Amino acid sequence: MKNIIQLEELGLLALAIFALYFQPLQFSWWVWVLLFLLPDIGMVGYLINTEVGAVTYNLLHHRFIGVAVLAVGYFTQNQYLVLAGLILLGHSTFDRALGYGLKFPDSFKHTSLGWL
Repeated sequence: MKNIIQLEELGLLALAIFALYFQPLQFSWWVWVLLFLLPDIGMVGYLINTEVGAVTYNLLHHRFIGVAVLAVGYFTQNQYLVLAGLILLGHSTFDRALGYGLKFPDSFKHTSLGWL
C-alpha cells in the first residue's frame, strides 16, 4: 500500500511540474527549482514547541492550501500566486512521496503517514 501512495504522490508531483512547464509563466524553470524547498521554513515553528511547529509545518504542506493559492492566482491572473501554488503543491507531494506526512502536535516524527 505504501508503494501505491508513493506512486500517487509522484504522479501529483509530475502534474505540478507539467503545469509549470506548460503554464505561460514569466519565470525561468530554475526559479521553481530554487524555491522548491522554501515551504520547509514551516519547520521553524518547532523552535517554539511541537504544537506551534505542527501548525506552521502543516500550513505550508497542506495540498489544499497549494491548490487554493494556485486557483486564486489562476483566476486573478497573478503569476506570483500561480508559481507559489505550484511550489506548495509540488513540494507537499514530494514530501509525501518520501514518507513525510502532515504532523501531529505531539512529535515531529508522528505524521499522518505513520511514524518516521
